[in-house]
Amino acid sequence: MTDESLSSNYQRAFGKRIGFGARPALILIDFVEAYFDPACALYAGVEDALAAALTLQAAARRAGVPVIYTNVVYDADGRNGGRFYQKSMVLHHFVEGSPMGRWPKGLTVAPGELVVSKQYPSAFFGTSLASTLTSWGVDTLVITGLSTSGCVRATCVDACSHGFIPIVVREAVGDRHPAPHEANLFDMDAKYGDVVGLDAALAYLETSSESVRA
Repeated sequence: MTDESLSSNYQRAFGKRIGFGARPALILIDFVEAYFDPACALYAGVEDALAAALTLQAAARRAGVPVIYTNVVYDADGRNGGRFYQKSMVLHHFVEGSPMGRWPKGLTVAPGELVVSKQYPSAFFGTSLASTLTSWGVDTLVITGLSTSGCVRATCVDACSHGFIPIVVREAVGDRHPAPHEANLFDMDAKYGDVVGLDAALAYLETSSESVRA
């Protein structure tokens, strides 16, 4: 271990920015009722993250940028959840039909917008998301959602692995505690994609309409 500061140590090894690509899509990861109901063990107090994501959703719709949503859905006995379902004792809240898996108040899916139902953390694992984005000509995935240390991080890493530019919007992701939230934002920004502020993401989406519609 070195006595060098964390920021200077990482700046030497991981200080590069990717930047925005030409054709974005916006993804809202697992914004479901479980994280907003205080009676649920998954409650995380992430209302501000949802508000920021909805601001981005409105901007993307105005610009004609594709908007994608994910949720987690399991068979009644969890058999399609594998080791993830076995490990995490709260995933029973996402058995098909559970009210905890519904969209929270204020979040609506418009006709023609894509919903990806998954069983594992990444929006890419076991789904057709990568093929769909490729067929749309998308090169950049603007990432919002829950939780920062779980499904957001997994999706960011897999977006990078599949050749998409991951742009994680700081104000539009959330976690149940600030420690894993900040640690994972730091690490994603260092190694896999760019973590940006809400204003920068909005400006990007608002100037993307011409390239997306071309």
